[in-house]
Amino acid sequence: MDEEDGELFDMEPDNNSGSGDVAILPRRVRYYHAKIDAGNLAAGEDYSALRNVVVIFITTYDPFGRNRMVYTIKNGCVEEPDLPYEDGARTIFLYTKGTEGNPPERLRQLGQYMENSTVENAKSEGLARLHEMVTKVKADRKVGLAYMKWCEIEKRVREEGRIEGKVEGKVEGKVEGKAEDIMELLEEVGAISEKLEKRVREQKDLETLRNWLKLAAHSESIEEFEGLISDCAGERAENNAPD
Repeated sequence: MDEEDGELFDMEPDNNSGSGDVAILPRRVRYYHAKIDAGNLAAGEDYSALRNVVVIFITTYDPFGRNRMVYTIKNGCVEEPDLPYEDGARTIFLYTKGTEGNPPERLRQLGQYMENSTVENAKSEGLARLHEMVTKVKADRKVGLAYMKWCEIEKRVREEGRIEGKVEGKVEGKVEGKAEDIMELLEEVGAISEKLEKRVREQKDLETLRNWLKLAAHSESIEEFEGLISDCAGERAENNAPD
């Protein structure tokens, strides 16, 4: 996730070209936007504070079969296509091999680099800087482990979502699972005190645990995580206080 001028950018390299994966891609995008927006607005904050979000999928396959390098998706009115409708959500599919629409050379070079991230394909100054960052990240074992752990949890979350539609009355199991996910992520950034572990495991509100899971995934230290959940608790107390 990156941020520029108040906008949020989420870049998702993707090579899941199976027919089933491609068919559900629009719903996957919908989920990504919802997930980002869920953490994009503080409790009680006005909707006007909701920032613009751009989700960018970089694919090695053509998601729509029109041979375009760039597909830009926005919400609009079906009956009145010219009706201005700006909800701040935008999705860009960048197909690395697309040629339709005469994409600029810089974009072609980016597509080539994303397909094969070698120093030879880092042909511009910007790509050279990108390659340097990619090389450093790949060499950081801690980042790799955290990424794999998060992928495992994401998979578990999706599976849990499928189960929720068929099975009811298992809230306690979900609570325990969320608490365990939080503990696993925190173990990657530092030593967990008994007090913090007790606080996480004794939390029984599922929505609170979901928020804490997001915070744990983005915290770079135990202290940062503790500060964030304390801020959230203080905010809730303030919002629930009587007038």
